[in-house]
Amino acid sequence: MRFELNGRLTYRFRNVLLLFWISLLVMISRLRHGPRLSEWPWVFELATTFLKRQEQIAFSLATIAEQREFMDAIVVRSSELTHMQIKSVERATVRGRWFVPRTASGDYVILYLHGGGYAFSIRAHDNLIAFVALAAQARTFALDYRLSPEHHFPAQLEDAQATYQWILSSGIAPNRIVIAGDSAGGNLALVLLLALRDAQQPLPALTICLCPWTDMDSSYTSMKENERYDWIEQQMVVQWAEWFCRGTDPKNPLVSPVHADLRGLTPIYIQAGDAEILIDMIRMFVRKAQEQGTPISLEVWKQMNHVFQAYGMITPQSKEALQRIGEVIQQAMGV
Repeated sequence: MRFELNGRLTYRFRNVLLLFWISLLVMISRLRHGPRLSEWPWVFELATTFLKRQEQIAFSLATIAEQREFMDAIVVRSSELTHMQIKSVERATVRGRWFVPRTASGDYVILYLHGGGYAFSIRAHDNLIAFVALAAQARTFALDYRLSPEHHFPAQLEDAQATYQWILSSGIAPNRIVIAGDSAGGNLALVLLLALRDAQQPLPALTICLCPWTDMDSSYTSMKENERYDWIEQQMVVQWAEWFCRGTDPKNPLVSPVHADLRGLTPIYIQAGDAEILIDMIRMFVRKAQEQGTPISLEVWKQMNHVFQAYGMITPQSKEALQRIGEVIQQAMGV
C-alpha cells in the first residue's frame, strides 16, 4: 500500500494536512473514549473520519471539477493492483478498463459499475475493483460511464446497456456474465438488470450490489440516525439525486428500483453495513423483492458503514465480505 498525490499543490497540501490532523484527533479520541463503535479498528475509524471531512471540504468548492480534483488529490494505492493487468478501452459507445488478475482462471466476466453518487469517478475505486476481480478470479470490465451533473439520467444507463451488449457481442454468453456495482453503481447494476428484462434481452447469471443506492428519497430513518457513523451525509445524497434526476421523476423505477416490478429477474446478491445511512432503503428493496418472489439474498455486516468492502484485506469484515463475493460468484458460475 502506498500514497499517491495528484493535482494542484494546494489540494495535495490540504489533504496531507487533513490526514495528519484527523490521525491525531482519532488517536486522542480512542485513547480517551475507545473506538466510536466497538468493532472499529483504528484504521477504519481514521479512514471514515478522514473521508467524511474530505467530502465536506469538496462539497464546499465552487465547481464539480474542483470537487473531483480535491477528492483525487490523495489516493491510497493497494498492493493488489500489482496483481492486475489493466488495459484501457476507448470506443464510440464503450469506455473503461479491463482489470485482469494474473491468476484468473475462469471463462466468466464481471461488468463492474463504480459508485460515487453518479458524480465522481475517483482513483481510489481502482482498489475495490481489483479486490472484487481477485476474489472472483475473473476478468473484470470497469465501465467509465458519463457523470452528472454534466450528464443526467438516462445517460449512465445507456452507457451500461451499450457495454453489456458489447460484452455479449465479444462472444461471452449471458450465463457467464456477472453485473456488479457499489453505491450508485449498485443502483446502476439493478436498473440495468431491469432494463434488460423489459427489453427482453438475455439476463446475466448474477447481479451483485455492494451497499446499493436503491431510492432517491432521502427521508429514511437511517439517513439521520447513522450519519454520525458513516462517511457520507444526507445532504450529499440529496445533492447527488438532484444532479442525477434533473427533471426525471425520482420515483421512476429505472431511477429508484425500490419502486420497480422486480419479477422475472435472475439472482441478486447484496451486501451492506448496518451502520450506513442507506441501510433502511436497502432493506426495503430486499423486502419488496422477496415479496415478489425475486431470487435475492442480503448479508449485513455489524457496525460497518458505506462500501466497507473497499478496505480489502485490512479489516476482518471487508476481508470476509470479499471472500463471500468470490464464493457467491464461483457458485453461480458452477466452479
